[in-house]
Amino acid sequence: MRSWPTVAIPPVDPKFSLPKLTLKDTLSGTKKALPTKNLYRMYVCGITPYDATHLGHAATYLTFDLINRYLRATGAEVRYVQNITDIDDPLLERATRDGINWEDLAHSQIELFRGDMVNLHVLPPESYIGAVEAIPLVTEAIEVLQAKNTVYPVESDLYFSVRSDSEFGTRSHYSQVEMSEIFSERGGDPDRVGKKDVLDCLVWLAARPGEPSWPSPFGAGRPGWHIECSAIALAYLKPDPEEDFAIDIQGGGSDLIFPHHEMGASQVAIMTGKPYARTYVHAGMVGLDGEKMSKSKGNLIFVSNLIVTGVEPMAIRLALLSAAYGKDRMWTDAVLEEAKARLHRLQSALSRNEVAPTQECVALIIASLADNLDTVRAIKAIDAWIEQTESGLTGGSSGELSRAIDTFLGIAI
Repeated sequence: MRSWPTVAIPPVDPKFSLPKLTLKDTLSGTKKALPTKNLYRMYVCGITPYDATHLGHAATYLTFDLINRYLRATGAEVRYVQNITDIDDPLLERATRDGINWEDLAHSQIELFRGDMVNLHVLPPESYIGAVEAIPLVTEAIEVLQAKNTVYPVESDLYFSVRSDSEFGTRSHYSQVEMSEIFSERGGDPDRVGKKDVLDCLVWLAARPGEPSWPSPFGAGRPGWHIECSAIALAYLKPDPEEDFAIDIQGGGSDLIFPHHEMGASQVAIMTGKPYARTYVHAGMVGLDGEKMSKSKGNLIFVSNLIVTGVEPMAIRLALLSAAYGKDRMWTDAVLEEAKARLHRLQSALSRNEVAPTQECVALIIASLADNLDTVRAIKAIDAWIEQTESGLTGGSSGELSRAIDTFLGIAI
């Protein structure tokens, strides 16, 4: 599946040093510095295309865009892979509800997503892979798990035995009761008769009447959710056998910590014999006016709708970067209006012939992002520079600052 057009990144002036990037690791619960490398492997879970890009999606992909930008700025290569779950129950249910073909629905929402990512200046993944096109990879992965005696049948379906991984549950830090509850809420089937463990997850769903299916060595059917990402990540990120971890970064929204990332990590550990990710990074959820934003509540705000109403994409990006990426936050009209005003002031300040000194501001932006993507501190540094410029201080280079803001924060002025 094609990705979206790339985004030009201004080069970093060599006078600025870039510290190692530290990120909050979900597994350890601490901030960890990534080692200095020439190549980083990053996998970020993509959308299930039954709805366009809402602000929660956007906040997640902006988080990993910041990581991508920072690592590239160090001169490293980033092998970034993202999937699209273009066959799944929610997609089929939405298509049935609306009386449309499920493939048409998926294609339309994927196209909207691509457009939103372009508008928000998100760097495209090197590989953008749909679950349907990855079915051969999924079946190969299941065969590897079968060879290790970690897959078993329940009627015509196939399940992965999560307890075959001795580290199962250590990444998400939930109790057995919590895992069972969350599993049920997020697509799992803890009560299915015939499973060896209530948390064992589906890897191959046998064909159901009236639903799409594909041929496989296990009979016609379609992939389970978690094995889709495991198979795509290993095939496209191509882990280095000399490395201690399969990949460097596994990312997504915090709602994927369990079961999705926990189960995917267990599958990869069994397939490769090594831990999945060096660092697990998760973005917080975005609520609306004090409530959880969700499809069931009908209060999702879509990026494309905001843009249609005339909101500048860079104002949306700036608004989403104004809060710490790993914490849940609320979206309100006031948050957007503040971002619009900040963007206007920044554009105005950068358009002056004489501006305040910029070197310290650029250094603060870099240091802030190196410290677990601290966009709040970076924006405070920009605000301080704006105030200095408005007060009449001179001696800086507007081009130097605008390039840095574009390079590291992805905000094109």
